[in-house]
Amino acid sequence: MSSKQMEYTEKVMDHFMNPRNVGLMEDPDGHGKVGNPVCGDVMEIFIMVGDEVIKDIKFRTFGCAAAIATSSMTTEMAKGKTLDEAMKLSRDDVARALGGLPPQKLHCSNLAADALHEAIKDYRSRGGDGIDRIS
Repeated sequence: MSSKQMEYTEKVMDHFMNPRNVGLMEDPDGHGKVGNPVCGDVMEIFIMVGDEVIKDIKFRTFGCAAAIATSSMTTEMAKGKTLDEAMKLSRDDVARALGGLPPQKLHCSNLAADALHEAIKDYRSRGGDGIDRIS
């Protein structure tokens, strides 16, 4: 990296300094956990679902400012959306919503979207697709 300091947008700094929806969730309907072995970032997203809509969402992230900011923004963007809408959220959507990220930090937004998608897949794998299952 050059001696020039990385530039973060005001939105990135806001979500880093004041992250939304941070914390653990007791008995979530879905849980997604992803990590990047290169940078060491780990993100977890927990969701509560009702009528195929994300009613509540929390995250826990170990990582840099961009990792925390993208996790926070991803939860804000997903809350209140249907599962299908949330599955369409991409890393580019998250980076755009934050006003951009330095090129070397774009992988962070990829992790946040991946963790969300994993939480939705986990929810659906548990039979959470609106179909009552009798075992």
